[in-house]
Amino acid sequence: MKSNHFFAMLSRMKYINRWGLMRNTIKENISEHSLEVGFIAHALGVINNEVYHGNLDAQRLALLGIFHDVTEIITGDMPTPVKYYSPVIRGAYKEVEKVARDELLDGLLPQMQDVYRPLLLETAEEEELWKYVKAADKLSALIKCIEETQMGNLDFAQAKESTKKAVHSLNLPEAEYFMEQFLPAYNLTLDESNQNMEMN
Repeated sequence: MKSNHFFAMLSRMKYINRWGLMRNTIKENISEHSLEVGFIAHALGVINNEVYHGNLDAQRLALLGIFHDVTEIITGDMPTPVKYYSPVIRGAYKEVEKVARDELLDGLLPQMQDVYRPLLLETAEEEELWKYVKAADKLSALIKCIEETQMGNLDFAQAKESTKKAVHSLNLPEAEYFMEQFLPAYNLTLDESNQNMEMN
């Protein structure tokens, strides 16, 4: 990649749609998804700190969430059933992700690359934080499923149940807390949400 093209490439995230194998009522691109993951990852950090008296860097979680799918600018969004079909495919995809990361980093000034490298792919040093980013990613997918099924799109009915199970399987109290406290509001219409706010 030519020098200094990193941020121009980031702007192309809005052209890469998610859920390619599904019939979508509303299209979702990786730019929109990444912002939502950043919001949720930050919330999980705040829940950890304020509810469970932990000590996570919520701001760092937000940043990791925003950047977590950046390599898909080059690889595209591979559907989950394909990505995890076999260990061979998953291993090959991880190698492709590393190549994509390095291509993107080449679009930065050399003195900036070390700052952005750990944002683009999971690192052992921040393994604990990446658990929360993965949870936020799953929660964002679950929200998408809720929104689609609310609009009568049955293509997302099974995905909704399997994604909910995937969140539970993470055994993350913060993710369970988010689901219990915040997910019900996604089932409300705007008028219902407004009524609840007025009552409070």
